Amino acid sequence: MTAIRGAARLGAGMALALGLLGSGTLSGSAEAAAGCAGRKVRTLEFATGEVRVYRSGHNKCAVTVAKRPGSRTWMSVSVQARGSKPLTDSGFYRRQAGPVTVRAAHRCVRVKGTVGSRSTASGWILC
Repeated sequence: MTAIRGAARLGAGMALALGLLGSGTLSGSAEAAAGCAGRKVRTLEFATGEVRVYRSGHNKCAVTVAKRPGSRTWMSVSVQARGSKPLTDSGFYRRQAGPVTVRAAHRCVRVKGTVGSRSTASGWILC
């Protein structure tokens, strides 16, 4: 009985490890999506990174992802629904700033992102 339980635990442990390895090799998209619900609708690329914009129901979400993650670099991401103040996440991060989510059912949003000294801005989108 003990050998069977040990084999079952080993099998379950291996399945868990394989599952984690399969989902643990994070592609840039999967990693940035951590925290952003919905589907990716826009990518704004610039020299040092990119801003990924997601839509889910009435919400719009964005993250800024560094092209070369590693050392801490100044990063920011900002999402502003038309008629509202922008919501921002900024600081020294290794990989990404955000996610930042706003409720913008039928309103355009403006998205901005910075990695180091380079940045991008969208203008009004997703109207």
